[in-house]
Amino acid sequence: MGSENKHMPLLDMQFVTASISTTLVLLLLGLVAFFVLAAHNLSVYVKENIVFSVLLDDDMAELDALRFQQTLNQQPFVKSTDYISKEEALQIYTEDLGVDPQEFLDSNPLIASIEVKLNSQYANSDSIAKIEQFIKQENNIRELQYRKDLLDDVNRNIGRISILLLSLAAILALISFALINNTIKLTIYAKRFLIHTMKLVGASWGFIRRPFLVRNFKVGVLSAVLADGLLWCGAHWLVSYEPGLEAVVTLRVMVLVSVVVLAFGVFITWLCALLSINKFLRMKAGTLYYV
Repeated sequence: MGSENKHMPLLDMQFVTASISTTLVLLLLGLVAFFVLAAHNLSVYVKENIVFSVLLDDDMAELDALRFQQTLNQQPFVKSTDYISKEEALQIYTEDLGVDPQEFLDSNPLIASIEVKLNSQYANSDSIAKIEQFIKQENNIRELQYRKDLLDDVNRNIGRISILLLSLAAILALISFALINNTIKLTIYAKRFLIHTMKLVGASWGFIRRPFLVRNFKVGVLSAVLADGLLWCGAHWLVSYEPGLEAVVTLRVMVLVSVVVLAFGVFITWLCALLSINKFLRMKAGTLYYV
């Protein structure tokens, strides 16, 4: 009994050390998962806020313009529309530049328009070419305007960033496996003679494995919960510091990150424990002194 109590602090310290090490690794993995998912939300946000202007002819009646706006709202590629009359266009122009063009001209030189924001999956050059064909079927459409160069740059840069983040996530997953595997292997290594003794007295491999697998399952759950807690605190601080990030750092992103961290933490610690314990179970007595 005295010997058992003597070794209990060592076991507790091993559990704490393994949990802290695993938490740090899972925190890094969670950050990468967070950036991958947040980058997707950011790309959607940017694409859906690029304005696509449909300029209307002066002889198009406002009722016809509103009817056409309603038609656009029913299309799958449209996220939202905003009709700007000639008078509203003049007011915006005057407020932005501080100059009323009617002071120099006899009439309002500006034209009415419908500002269109597209759903993100349609915010690319190929889709917009088809959208242009659809819109130009309507009479009294003068011109379509949008920043093609900006749209192309956004799509190109988002593609590059996505590849970079996914590559980083794959590399970090391998590194995480190696680090967690080494941590768990060291804790099981310290018990290799106990494992051999249990084999000698006739304990089955399943019976020997069980406490190690349960212990490391607990390490995985505890580490994942701690890592998730730190990530949620970080996300809360980020949104509090910059409220505009609510469209990027969403509840869905944080839930997915938490699930990924928990699943990876539990699976990887359980798998590493299984591989390590099997390694020592297969060893002969003579080789235990040389590993």
